[in-house]
Amino acid sequence: MREFDELVEIMRRLRGPDGCPWDRQQDHRSMRGFFVEEVCEALEALDDEDWPRFCAELGDVMLQVVFHAQLAAEAGHFDIRDALRVINDKLRRRHPHVFGDLEVESAEEVLVNWEHIKRGEPGEERRSVLDGVPKGLPALQRAADVQRRAARVGFDWPEIAPVWEKVQEELGELGAAAETGDAREIEAELGDLLFAVVNLARFLKVDPEQALRGAVRRFEERFRTVERQAAEQGRDLCSMGLAEMDELWEAAKESEQRRQA
Repeated sequence: MREFDELVEIMRRLRGPDGCPWDRQQDHRSMRGFFVEEVCEALEALDDEDWPRFCAELGDVMLQVVFHAQLAAEAGHFDIRDALRVINDKLRRRHPHVFGDLEVESAEEVLVNWEHIKRGEPGEERRSVLDGVPKGLPALQRAADVQRRAARVGFDWPEIAPVWEKVQEELGELGAAAETGDAREIEAELGDLLFAVVNLARFLKVDPEQALRGAVRRFEERFRTVERQAAEQGRDLCSMGLAEMDELWEAAKESEQRRQA
């Protein structure tokens, strides 16, 4: 892993006495935003299936990992090799069906066994199966993780039919709340509806975060096409009626579908 060792050495020099003034000024807290930003940029490249850019963005994410490890090493907490040793040991320990004698029949059984092993590890003592779900996750992703963990211990519907019914039930309750005009009740019912839809996504084996990201991306692309088509007509969207914009929207949608066919 010559390239990895080279990255570690570059980071050490950047933080050294004769290194980069900007890099030397940073600490864990100042680098938090960059860490999140780089991960988001990598996900965007992955969504676009832009493999050269995804490769570059993964490198940027790795730089963030090495940067934080260097900061920790300077403070005497740990270094990058300690972090690698921890994850290597963890992977071997939690895959006894690969590195040991345990036999499993399915991916679901692997997850159940993973959770059982995890809860018995030092520092992983938890009072609830829901402990450990990061609170900083995007809400859709956190909802999906919470539901998956509850399902692992059997707190789940046995089939999809009642999940569809729950979505319809929550939609009706949201409609009733909207009629009252009570903002807090509307927010609560909307949250319940979104939570039910996330559960439906789980049964349909769809990542809700990924699905919404895709929907937002499609909307952005079509809206930009509408803006461009309006400009080609010498018009501005603010001067157009909804019916005119909807006509351009449908044209953009049809054009997109032809490209994908």
